[in-house]
Amino acid sequence: MGHREDLLAGAKKCLYEKGYARTTARDIVAASNTNLASIGYHFGSKEALLNAALIEASDEMAEEFIQLTGREMTSGRPGSTAEAWDRAMKEFARYRQLLIAQVEAWAQVERSPELRSELARHYEDGRVRGTAASKDMIPAADDRTGRAIAAVTMALADGLIIQWLLDPDQAPTGEDIALGIRALAGVASVTDPDIESGGESGNAHDDESGAEPIGQQRQATGEIRA
Repeated sequence: MGHREDLLAGAKKCLYEKGYARTTARDIVAASNTNLASIGYHFGSKEALLNAALIEASDEMAEEFIQLTGREMTSGRPGSTAEAWDRAMKEFARYRQLLIAQVEAWAQVERSPELRSELARHYEDGRVRGTAASKDMIPAADDRTGRAIAAVTMALADGLIIQWLLDPDQAPTGEDIALGIRALAGVASVTDPDIESGGESGNAHDDESGAEPIGQQRQATGEIRA
């Protein structure tokens, strides 16, 4: 590896060991066996290097979670949604230090426009990847539905991470999550019955594809159960 890759690897190691807020440039240099000048040459600043390392590590973690739980969540098998979330939460312990580093980074965005921009791009990239993954796992899903699934799943995961970090024993179980999703879906079907899938614009009435809304395609795909 070159110095740039060494620095990224060292910064990720520091994120796991010391977190986002407590990592210094000298920590990264020691972990990567490089020098302070290399940080400025390749990244411009310690903060830019840490941001790049955090996003790379978060992407790797997110991809692992998608591979670990995605198929299970959309299998249609009874109990699969609860099992998938339980499986994800079991992995939280392995990633605990990185999850804490993420929370530390979120707290800095008000004072760091660069970090805000990087994290915003990271989340948009996640929605794009999640849209593709959702459509792959649920063939009936169109772009709007796939993006909605990705965005809601990301929001749910972030909230779950906070609850788990604060008190793992009181955090929701997989069954709690599945029950809540099912209940909220029932409420939304009553309060917002006119919202339909279709198209990328967010306006269901602009869809000219002729595709039926997801709710009408359950007979073809199998209704997903919690």
